Amino acid sequence: ITFNWITGNSILICRFLTGFFLAGIYPVGMKIAADYFENGLGKSLGFLVGALVLGTAFPHLINGLSIKKSWKFVLYTTSVLSILGGLILYFGVKDGPYRKKLGVIQFAAVGNVFRIRALRKSAFGYFGHMWELYTFWTFVPLLLSQKLNSPQYNYSFLTFIIIGSGALACFFSGLLSMRFSVHKIALVAVSVSCACCLLFPLFFCYASNDLYISFLVFWGLFVVADSPMFSSLVAANAPADLRGSTLTMVNSIGFLITILSIQMMGQLLNYLPFYLVWTILAVGPVFALLQLVNRSNKLKL
Repeated sequence: ITFNWITGNSILICRFLTGFFLAGIYPVGMKIAADYFENGLGKSLGFLVGALVLGTAFPHLINGLSIKKSWKFVLYTTSVLSILGGLILYFGVKDGPYRKKLGVIQFAAVGNVFRIRALRKSAFGYFGHMWELYTFWTFVPLLLSQKLNSPQYNYSFLTFIIIGSGALACFFSGLLSMRFSVHKIALVAVSVSCACCLLFPLFFCYASNDLYISFLVFWGLFVVADSPMFSSLVAANAPADLRGSTLTMVNSIGFLITILSIQMMGQLLNYLPFYLVWTILAVGPVFALLQLVNRSNKLKL
């Protein structure tokens, strides 16, 4: 008797659990960073999110370097690396010096944090950012194949470069936050990212292949450069005793928004010209900009 566990339902269940636990890494990691840095939170989150971005891009690199191997090779490699990362975290990372002791869970209090104007603006800016980010990442291989349409290009490796470039952007935005306000860095990054959404049809229709790839790398830099800045704003403007819960709630809503955005863009491909679909991603950055441009926000950082 043989048991075939690889079925459609089992794959969907495993994929759901992978996404569920992967999403859980973000708020916990940010809480750990916040527990270690009372000052310079933008820098620490810049490096943390940069590492997360690099990890997101890494499976594409594995696939690009092992293009002739089975797809299982990518899954086995990333699974082993995930286990190794968990072991390093468990044995090598201790509680930070600014960590608050755990208290009783206060669901009502967590819900009330959105009454804080500066925190609400920071969270809404993050939501607008998330509308664009993961949808862009998800469809990068399609954005490449629809324009290049040639076997001479290694789409997986190019996808790694485009997504992975965001890690450098996060590192540098974190360093810049030591000299400039987090608010201004987020404002610049989300503005450039918004412009990339709106300019996509121009580059898709008229740019050479090399210029088009360069444009996507440029977009990949700025699409995530504001992520650690928004997270820093949320953490800085949240009550200290509810910082972890606030980050978790804001991240959870942000990931829910990515599901809606990805599904919506996928459906619009059936009804709109390919080059026009991606301009709709600008809705997110525009919404985020509206949260940042009001000088009466009085955001910390």
